[in-house]
Amino acid sequence: MARPGTDAQPLRVAIVGAGPTGYYAADALLRKEGVVVEVDLYDRLPTPYGLVRLGVAPDHQKIKSVTAAFDKVAASPRFRFFGNVEFGKDVTLADLRAHYHQILYSTGAQTDRRMGIPGEDLTGSHPATEFVAWYNAHPDYRDSEFDLSVERAAVVGVGNVAVDVARILSRTPEELARTDIADHALAALSRSRIREVYLLGRRGPAQAAFTNPEIKELGELEGADVEVRPEEVELDPLSRAAVEKSQDRATLKKVEILQGYARARPAGKPRKLVVRFLVSPVELVGDATGRVVKMRLVRNELSATQTGALQPRATDRFEELPVGLVFRSVGYRGVPLPGVPFNESWGVILNVKGRVLDADTKRPVVGEYTAGWIKRGPTGVIGTNKPDAAETVECMFEDLAQGVVLQPSHPTPGAAEALVRQRKPTFFSYADWLRLNEIEVSRGRAQGRPRVKFASVEAMLAALGR
Repeated sequence: MARPGTDAQPLRVAIVGAGPTGYYAADALLRKEGVVVEVDLYDRLPTPYGLVRLGVAPDHQKIKSVTAAFDKVAASPRFRFFGNVEFGKDVTLADLRAHYHQILYSTGAQTDRRMGIPGEDLTGSHPATEFVAWYNAHPDYRDSEFDLSVERAAVVGVGNVAVDVARILSRTPEELARTDIADHALAALSRSRIREVYLLGRRGPAQAAFTNPEIKELGELEGADVEVRPEEVELDPLSRAAVEKSQDRATLKKVEILQGYARARPAGKPRKLVVRFLVSPVELVGDATGRVVKMRLVRNELSATQTGALQPRATDRFEELPVGLVFRSVGYRGVPLPGVPFNESWGVILNVKGRVLDADTKRPVVGEYTAGWIKRGPTGVIGTNKPDAAETVECMFEDLAQGVVLQPSHPTPGAAEALVRQRKPTFFSYADWLRLNEIEVSRGRAQGRPRVKFASVEAMLAALGR
């Protein structure tokens, strides 16, 4: 059989997961000179963009502008989108093997890591991603409920997602009304009685994972003062030595911003956002009804590991924080895909440089690849996925050159579309998405907002008259 990649026989590639990584991979595949590639991008949801639509905070519209580049990729005549089509349910691995020469998984890291402490499952304790998905109009989470009638909430973690959650909880209704936050979240947060939000980091300020723009933005909230304890942002000797040695300007600036908060006088705003360091939750305590009412914290000290990394070490000093709502944001992990080898301890697809490996032989599985967080773990920002996807695509073309590809029995665009139409008649094409996008933006324009999102698949279908 002739090697695919020509006009007569294009290389047919299925990508599972329509987030940034899926688009970066599609772009790299379609741009390859001398090889004719056709890409079909599948996603479980009707809407593309993954976490850019459903993870980036609604008050961070500038970050979402990256979707313009994704739409350019989608404009290629050799690109198709099959939204509202779930891998493993609507189409199986066997189906994709029968229709494509190569398959790439880019499904991200969809679940939160647990804290592993007593009381973690009490009512009022939630993964941060659930709250993020709820306020971003993810169809799976539109009916989630969070008790915003309490006065104090805690966010465990100091990455950008944790800061997003703390910031959204601290925003005024007027600030939120200028964003594309889900209508149900806007209504609920407008009634919120939360007056104090705690952001808790187990290490020191120099080790905090949030970026400088994120932490600086907290000082610009219209209705919340930022409170930082001076003693918690004074660098300990180990941190000071590490910072002085590295001379990392971003870290120096981060510490400077935090120490500035510690010196500042409160402006008397109605809410307070307290940023704490060197504390770890050891227990969530509930009342007689099983609701969180307080959190036990242990004070930490930093110590150096054999590699020189600074890790928190618990002391014998404890304190209690009265909180009725807790969000954990201590890391994320991938979810296994049906029939795809998975590394349970790492929470990623078993792979080397993006080539999926057989679980038993540890040799590459012909025609299967992975990219993004499900390949390497939840690290980096949106743009980090571009070189990651490029590395995987390079492996795909190396294997093509060696003739190591799947031998599909139905390698035509028409056959794949016929399969999808049969299995999931309510699938969304890219044209469907563009129409839906226009409607959302138009609804937003009428309210002075970037867009008003549809929060259910049923509403999306109805908007298109289907």
